[in-house]
Amino acid sequence: MSQLNQQELQNIRHLIGSHETAFKKLQTYSQQANDPQIKQMFENSAQNARNTKQKLMTFLS
Repeated sequence: MSQLNQQELQNIRHLIGSHETAFKKLQTYSQQANDPQIKQMFENSAQNARNTKQKLMTFLS
């Protein structure tokens, strides 16, 4: 993999932070949901945000 420049590195870090924030919010929404379908939707979205964050982190290693 080629080297990332400073701007790309900064963008990736920003995206990682955004996905972590989304994960935490969606997880909270899931815990507060009463409807099982809504709860599942939030859980799935939270997991997708966490998976994307983990994929983005591979660019930093």
